[in-house]
Amino acid sequence: MTMGYMSSLFWCESNMRRQIVIFGSGEIAQLAYFYFSSDSEYEVVAFTVDSKYIKAPEYCGLPVIAFEDIPGRFPPEHFDFFVALGYASLNAVRKEKFLAVKALGYTLVSYISSRATVLNNGEIGENCLILENSIVQPFVSIGKNVTLWSGSHIGHHSVIGDHTFIAPHAAISGGVEVGEQCFIGINSTLRDHIKVAERCVIGAGTLLLADAAADGVYIGTATERSNFPSTSLRGL
Repeated sequence: MTMGYMSSLFWCESNMRRQIVIFGSGEIAQLAYFYFSSDSEYEVVAFTVDSKYIKAPEYCGLPVIAFEDIPGRFPPEHFDFFVALGYASLNAVRKEKFLAVKALGYTLVSYISSRATVLNNGEIGENCLILENSIVQPFVSIGKNVTLWSGSHIGHHSVIGDHTFIAPHAAISGGVEVGEQCFIGINSTLRDHIKVAERCVIGAGTLLLADAAADGVYIGTATERSNFPSTSLRGL
């Protein structure tokens, strides 16, 4: 096989990748760019934010386009989208931009890490971000615009509502229902067959053993500093 033929083949294969625009220009957008570029069928071609938030013309070597100008530059007939935002205002900002992109007619794609274990037969909505070492057991339903950060566990027959953010190593047992726009903190644990209503915050390290009413905040006990200094621990 000649080098010229190999180069042509590579060009054809690379240009068959579906092209996407990422909404965002912060750390989560940079992470999304990394994951999509290194572990997906998609090619990121641009970033976008509202015009008043543009700080530089490029990000990660790609153009940053005002969201107001996106349909004319990257029309929905030819490009897909991913909204890469965090849990600001209890996921309300990510929800707002998800709906705005969808209203323009774009298809919103999801990223599912090749290093995640996903056994729920594809019951995953649009614009989801499922990172490495996450476990999604059989018969789980994951809604739209959901983030599962690294190492999170979603137990069998659980339902995760739209626009929810689940932080690293959160453990959700079987049969749990999590409502829309919830935040489940790092290393938190939810026992089986409970219901977490919409817009709840489950703080880092929290153990939740009963249903959580809407708009609830549940915070675990933080570790306090001991009354002796580390220099007194000579034996360590």
